[in-house]
Amino acid sequence: MITELLDDLRAESRVLDDLVAPLDDWTVPTPAEGWTIANQISHLRWTDRVAALAARDPGAFAEALRGASPDAVDEGAREPVTLAQWLAGRVELAEALAALPPGVKMPWFGPPMSATSMATARLMETWAHGQDVADALGVTREPTHRLRHVAHIAVRTFGWSFVVNGLTAPRVPVRVELVAPDGEAWTWGPEDAQDRITGPALDFCLLATQRRHRDDLDVTVVGEAAGAWAPIAQAFAGAPGTGRAPRRRP
Repeated sequence: MITELLDDLRAESRVLDDLVAPLDDWTVPTPAEGWTIANQISHLRWTDRVAALAARDPGAFAEALRGASPDAVDEGAREPVTLAQWLAGRVELAEALAALPPGVKMPWFGPPMSATSMATARLMETWAHGQDVADALGVTREPTHRLRHVAHIAVRTFGWSFVVNGLTAPRVPVRVELVAPDGEAWTWGPEDAQDRITGPALDFCLLATQRRHRDDLDVTVVGEAAGAWAPIAQAFAGAPGTGRAPRRRP
């Protein structure tokens, strides 16, 4: 499975490559407040580099973590970066994850992660930050089957979305039913669950990565638990995201 995941991660990265490689100016602002295109790429490169270190040398990662600034993630996004540096970091990470023995988990800022979990997380982040770049350039990306990875991690972080907002996660199960780009049905959760979120996979992924406001998405939410989750869904780690303002009136 890790081989297929890494192939998908490479493919998602190439989509972003195609957006930024022709640009002479990476200082174009993106919808993420205070972040330019350069910041988006620098953040991805920094996280890839740190993840590769965690996979290859847990002791060195722990040492780096002890000496890290509380603002290390934001500082990483401010580091100068080139396309070649980001490419090299991606290759290094893929090699490190492929070499991680099955069943072994690597340390991380939160709970330890398996190679498959880390690859999924990196794909989600690459897609999400790629959306910021696409929006900055006025480009519409073609949705692909790789959205399934983004949707999967969004469902897996159901409880986290509540915890990070200081709330108790509902015990009621939520069924997620999505329509894939090719028309296939992707589902998570009990089939008989009363609480549901349904809609196109792209819209759900935009919601869970907080790249679009719910009012701008074709997502149907039914039930109290699903209704509580939708506004705070957060597939990424860190503090609660601020989300995006609606582009249109409800």
